[in-house]
Amino acid sequence: MEQDKKFYTLLVFSENFAGVLNQVTAVFTRRQVNIESLNVSASSIKGVHKYTITCWSTEEQISTITKQIEKKIDVLQANYFTDDEIFIQEVGLYKLTTEIAINNPMISKEIRKHGGQIVEMNPTYTIVTKRGMTEDIMSLYHALNDYGCVLQYVRSGRIAVTKSCIEYLDRYLAERKEAYDNMKKQQAKESSACDL
Repeated sequence: MEQDKKFYTLLVFSENFAGVLNQVTAVFTRRQVNIESLNVSASSIKGVHKYTITCWSTEEQISTITKQIEKKIDVLQANYFTDDEIFIQEVGLYKLTTEIAINNPMISKEIRKHGGQIVEMNPTYTIVTKRGMTEDIMSLYHALNDYGCVLQYVRSGRIAVTKSCIEYLDRYLAERKEAYDNMKKQQAKESSACDL
């Protein structure tokens, strides 16, 4: 069973209400699935938030989790994806000892080689940032850590967008609006028939 597990990314859209995050993460807890990363932010639709959640799971289990999340009243939509179905980014921040970084030119070479960027430098510390995939960000961390200059390191949760031309939520909301409009038309017809 362990060998059947794959890395999945869930994109969950919900209304912006307190407690939704707890409801979503509780589904993972009940299924004993560990969340590897979690990122929550406003989406492109006003009042709607997007959760990007990653985990190792079987397809059967992630499908069940996704369906359970979608049943939550404040959740608009949930979908799961493999890495080849989405565009992915993460950000790494590295706080380095400036004295070591300045005295060893190999450190700046490693930063450039890995596509990192120095965004702040003062006499005490130097801040480096790197965007990319987990492996790329970790690779720069290991390279810098070998020089003994890393004071702090943090990697963001994953952010992702689908490779589809339209956001799945846009399609869902358009279908929902169409169904609502049709229901209103039907109610108006029934109401006018009763008036006769």
